[in-house]
Amino acid sequence: MKEQSTFLAPMIYLKKLAPAIEFYKKAFNAIGLRRWSNDDGSVHVAGLMTGRSLFHRHEEVTRNRECSPETLNGTSIAIALLVTDPDAVMAKAVAIDGTEIDLATDHDYQNRQGCLAE
Repeated sequence: MKEQSTFLAPMIYLKKLAPAIEFYKKAFNAIGLRRWSNDDGSVHVAGLMTGRSLFHRHEEVTRNRECSPETLNGTSIAIALLVTDPDAVMAKAVAIDGTEIDLATDHDYQNRQGCLAE
């Protein structure tokens, strides 16, 4: 990542990062790149990568209005993970306690997609 380039790295705020990090590793073969911890050992920020996609997770900071979907009662953000076998990826995520929101189905814009929550 040290080469000069421009790319998006989505960041989502969560109440508890450690369980989410483990979920991403198991469900999506994510690799932990960096991790910053709080004095109590909880995770403050984590940088992860799956395939060639970089993403960040950050501890909720309500004083800055950096809130988790749980605090907001939902979110307007959806992150797409494009894979060759969405059914297998969704099945793997659900097997490790992911929540299937929508079954993977074929769409008229040539994608097969479903929706999960960690």
